[in-house]
Order: sequence, then structure tokens, then C-alpha cells
Amino acid sequence: MKPNTSIFRKIAGAAACLSMTAAALGVSALAPAAPAVAAPASGQLDAAVAALRGISTMTADFIQTDRNGSTVKGKLTLKRPGRIRFQYEPSARMLIVGDGHALTFVDYDVKQVQRWPIKNSPLGALLDPGRDVSKYGRLVPTGSANVTSIEVRDRSHPEYGIITLIFTRNEAAPGGLELSYWVALDSQNQRTTIQLANQRYGAAVPDSTFRWTDPRPNIRR
Repeated sequence: MKPNTSIFRKIAGAAACLSMTAAALGVSALAPAAPAVAAPASGQLDAAVAALRGISTMTADFIQTDRNGSTVKGKLTLKRPGRIRFQYEPSARMLIVGDGHALTFVDYDVKQVQRWPIKNSPLGALLDPGRDVSKYGRLVPTGSANVTSIEVRDRSHPEYGIITLIFTRNEAAPGGLELSYWVALDSQNQRTTIQLANQRYGAAVPDSTFRWTDPRPNIRR
């Protein structure tokens, strides 16, 4: 099942300005196609993949941004493999939860629930254990030794979308690289940026964190 386009618009429309985020980190989130990756770049890609796989659990504050500059804040909880929760600020009246198999978008305003396979989303690069980031990723030049940018796309499945993962050097993070933000472009060309702050790693996260209350009448989860 593919996500409803209007729902993606609400997700994207809920979110700080992409160009400001990129400028703050000294990179371009939408960089032009890179030339063939040399051996040192391959090493950077391997290091970023190792850092990503080194995250067992992570919590962080986030700001979600769309291309129009609209923003919404919230709390991110990640537990590999496959689990994620975007707990939005109360005014947003929405929730996104990944349970290891599917992503669920809950819109409490209209009491609507949509689910789609993790692999069909750009977030599959973060959450799908079967997605080989090193196979589908390429290094995007940033001009900074302290910033690594990886664009992940499966060209045989353009409907999965594209995600660009941005890491900054931080010795306290797994593998010495910290996931700072990402830019996701879905199959409907809806762009969403997630900027992270106050990342914490390795804390115990119960599976109950990834449960959700169904707002539809007479249905509870």
C-alpha cells in the first residue's frame, strides 16, 4: 500500500527552512550528481554505514521542515531494527510510528490512520534491515572533513524515494559520526527535512514505546 498523497502533504507541510538548515551545517542537501567515488570516499561511506548500524537506540529532539519553511517540533525515538516514533508537539495532532514492518501515520484531527511498508518509504534506509545502505548509497561532497553526506536511493524502485543522510563528526556518537539530519524525497516529490538535536544513545527503550492509540471509533491499539 502506498501512502496517501494528502497525508504526505500534511507531514511535509507540518515542518525549519531547508536552505537555512543546510547552511547551518555547511552542506547542500540537494547537491548535484557526484563524480565516480574514489577509494577515500568509499571509506567515508563505509564509516557512515558503520555509524548508522552502531545505533541500537537513540532519542533526539527534532524539527521537521517542508520546502515552504513551515516547521513542527517533536521527540524522536529510534530502536533498531525497524522501530521509530515521531512524537509531535501537541498542536500538530499527528503521530508517526514504525513497528519494524510498517509505518503508521495517525491524524487525530480527522481520526484517520494510514499504514505502508517501511521499504516503500525513504525511511527504509534508516529502518529496513534488508536495505543495504552501502549498496544503494553514494557519497555527496560537502567540502568539510567534519561533515559526511550520503544519498540513498534504489534506482530499480524509484517509488521508494530518496533520502540524504547527513552525519557530523562527534566522538561520543557510534562510530564517531552523529546523524544530524536527513532530507527525504518521496515518490510524490514531497520533500521533508528532519533536523536532530540532543541525541542520546543506548538507553533502554521498551517496545511499548511504539504502540499507538487508534482514533477511529470503537478501535483501540
